[in-house]
Amino acid sequence: MKRTVFTGMFICAAILASPVHASSDHDLCTIKLQELKDKVTTLPATSENTTMEVKRMQASAEAANAANDDKKCITEATQAITRVDKLAKEPNP
Repeated sequence: MKRTVFTGMFICAAILASPVHASSDHDLCTIKLQELKDKVTTLPATSENTTMEVKRMQASAEAANAANDDKKCITEATQAITRVDKLAKEPNP
């Protein structure tokens, strides 16, 4: 009897937890975009080409978000964040 109850509880928990994952990509996209916006405002003084590249990536991520392409949004935003972080660690000329 105890095994049946525990098995039933486990199955119910698994079923109830599954809808949470359905919106996680969109939420992650939104979080990444906000993080990118925050970092772009504090972007160190660098070459114009680098700033334009980061802003192009940001625009691409925002366009993907508007088109509900969460995977592309996450990819573009993550790449831009990585680029900004790399720029922040480089010494300013």
